[in-house]
Amino acid sequence: MTSATNPSTALTPFPDHTQLPESDGTFVKNWQEHPQSILLTDSITPVLKQLNPDDQYCIGQDLGIYWRLTDPPEKGAEAPDWFYVPNVPPTLNGQTRRSYVLWQESIAPLIVLEFVSGDGSEERDKTPWKGKFWVYEQVIRPPFYGIYEVNKASIEVYHLIEGQYQILPANERGHYPIVPLGVELGLWRGVYQNVELPWLRWWDLQGNLLLSGDERAEQESQRAEQESQRAEQESQRAEQESQRAEQESQRAEQERQRADRLTAQLRSLGIEPEA
Repeated sequence: MTSATNPSTALTPFPDHTQLPESDGTFVKNWQEHPQSILLTDSITPVLKQLNPDDQYCIGQDLGIYWRLTDPPEKGAEAPDWFYVPNVPPTLNGQTRRSYVLWQESIAPLIVLEFVSGDGSEERDKTPWKGKFWVYEQVIRPPFYGIYEVNKASIEVYHLIEGQYQILPANERGHYPIVPLGVELGLWRGVYQNVELPWLRWWDLQGNLLLSGDERAEQESQRAEQESQRAEQESQRAEQESQRAEQESQRAEQERQRADRLTAQLRSLGIEPEA
């Protein structure tokens, strides 16, 4: 491994995110990776806004994390399908990140997620200096590492404890608590972007599903529709009450008219009604 010199000393010309390749040129391995990443980001953004009111955080989606200098440079990077880093600015010198460079940033991601396209061996490879699992555990060291296999409808979540990843047990809901974020991670069988799959989703610690923007809009639309229906029902009830009041008024008027006629008849007979 190339030894890293403190960037502040400027003894070694470390490249930054603008000088390193932003891709290794390979295609995304399955179509689901992109919508899955969007769903994760979209639904957790309100939580991250609360945790980071100063907006000092970043999210990577299939973005390279450079952890050592190699030739070619991209061999010294891992590109998680999704990761979150707290306490870092969303841009660097006014530029969006082309990659996340550990010797430049110094802060490890809090959670890294991999979406399995093959048999999962790549994501569980513990070969020193090469295997993805080993690099995350020993070098990048995110406290939480998740391996999601859509074809098996399964997820494994690891928690870094005393320098080693330990499997995190699911709770009674079958979810995995990510306590620093105040959320749970799990699988949700449903339709997203017109496809029904066991999608990877977030819940709060009370077990409430964190909704995407479209789901929140749909929920608000349904709530507005329900309010409109309730208002219409109230209007109908008010109209019915008004009609009943009008009917009572008409009946009272009819009774008064009948009383007036009876009084007139009695007087025509020489009988005073009060007598």
